[in-house]
Amino acid sequence: MDIKSFLYPKNEVSYITTSSNLKEALDKLEACHYTAIPILDDNGVYFGTLSEGDLLWKMKATPGLDFDSMHEIPVVSIEKRMKIECVAIGADLDDMLTLAADQNFVPVVDDDRVFLGIIRRKDIIEYYTRNITD
Repeated sequence: MDIKSFLYPKNEVSYITTSSNLKEALDKLEACHYTAIPILDDNGVYFGTLSEGDLLWKMKATPGLDFDSMHEIPVVSIEKRMKIECVAIGADLDDMLTLAADQNFVPVVDDDRVFLGIIRRKDIIEYYTRNITD
């Protein structure tokens, strides 16, 4: 068993880019029903993860911000309150499991940090539940 076995591939994952703004991020989170979303640069390199909480705290801390001006706030300017760590596709399964214990999902990257997809904690739990009870 390796990390690839748990990979939910990039083409099935919603994400935003570093050129996105707060409104686009909020719209994407609403559409995909995520509570956090990966951010990629224009080359597909993993930049970080933006959470609903990050958006909420930014809106609270920005006087005068309303729905009509949210497009003026770039996502890269929003402070990330939690650092979501990524794992390399070739890393040990234990490295991924350690991260999954504290994160809802673990972003997976190649050796150049290009985003390949995510590993959802839900899938890990389901796998181990099936195999422990079988």
